[in-house]
Amino acid sequence: MKLEHITQAYIRISSAIKSTPVMTSQTLNELVNASVFVKAENLQKGGAFKFRGAYNAISLLSADAKKKGIVTHSSGNHAQAVAIVGSMLSIPTTIVMPKNAPQVKVEATTGYGATVVYSENSIEAREKACNELIEKHGYTLIHPYDNEDVIAGAGTTAIELVDEVGELDYLVVPIGGGGLSSGTSLYAKLSGKIRKVIGAEPEMADDAYRSLKANKLVTSHTPTTIADGLRTLLSERTFGYIRDNVDEIITVTEEQIKSAMKFYWERMKLVVEPSGAVPLALLRNNVSKFDENSRIGVIISGGNIDLTDFFHQL
Repeated sequence: MKLEHITQAYIRISSAIKSTPVMTSQTLNELVNASVFVKAENLQKGGAFKFRGAYNAISLLSADAKKKGIVTHSSGNHAQAVAIVGSMLSIPTTIVMPKNAPQVKVEATTGYGATVVYSENSIEAREKACNELIEKHGYTLIHPYDNEDVIAGAGTTAIELVDEVGELDYLVVPIGGGGLSSGTSLYAKLSGKIRKVIGAEPEMADDAYRSLKANKLVTSHTPTTIADGLRTLLSERTFGYIRDNVDEIITVTEEQIKSAMKFYWERMKLVVEPSGAVPLALLRNNVSKFDENSRIGVIISGGNIDLTDFFHQL
């Protein structure tokens, strides 16, 4: 992929996306002795960065493909993004969701007008259900991350961050399927405006970390992390981009993720889901990895979290 693919994606989607704010915290800056810029994609349409890639990929489809409809598989945020774009562009939309998907994300997806089809919880089951729908109805698959146009759309997050705050020494991004880390690390290396990209991953879903160490794609994966959006495996495509452009992957514990969520909620008044808090967890617990007085970008990937139990207790 070339830099122009990401910059053209930004031009294509700019009128549809929200230009999400960049937040700062004096407490956080003092903790790491650096200037930290938090890109709040939890405030994006659909509550996650996923809207960027979904809109870019779907808007490029032919008129015939749009008429037949689109399908994807997702545990939540990509599902909502595709459902929103389908509604905006009047495209029939079907989402395959695992039975263990958070209810708040299921309800949001159907609320945007998509048809939800449930599958077993494994990636293989999701893909099988998608393939059966494609064969039966002629739908076009909008993959959550194994798609060049989705990756380019995700990369626009870094463009917007740099445009607002200037060049960065570090960018910390979460890694699940690898779409966001692929797109933003590509932009970093191709533009020269971000010196290093650090990938953040839960210890309990560390396939990207293990893949990078082994220099080959690790496919054995039984994640149980609270960060449900990061339970997916890399694809060969995203692994290749991450191997070539992400400087390091660091894992964090479940308690560190929860503590980062609490920090966002209490100190910055931001509702952040576990997956979105993983980069902050990395930063807070690995201060020595970052140069003093550096400029650090942190991406909150999403804010869709089920608060039903919390409100039931009130």
